Amino acid sequence: MDLQLFKQSLSSPQPPSGTSVYLLALWEDGKGNWEQSHNLIQDLTDKTAAWIHAYLHRKEGDIWNADYWYSKAGRKRPSVSLEEEWETITEFCINN
Repeated sequence: MDLQLFKQSLSSPQPPSGTSVYLLALWEDGKGNWEQSHNLIQDLTDKTAAWIHAYLHRKEGDIWNADYWYSKAGRKRPSVSLEEEWETITEFCINN
């Protein structure tokens, strides 16, 4: 799968089969289901989950909380658009 196919799957009622929890959280967010995305990722403790968690709080506008999660992910808050960050994280999750 690549980013374009993943983005196309957002028009489907179900995520692609075999989708990781990371991609599932990004898929839910891409469908406008912020709460469901957050529920999927909030209790995971690895750096990829922390990055997605940070992005979600940035999107929510809770910058202090976002910065906390970026720190947990070993990253800094990016200056790119939310859409660009979503794509970057999605590509990372597809390829790792």
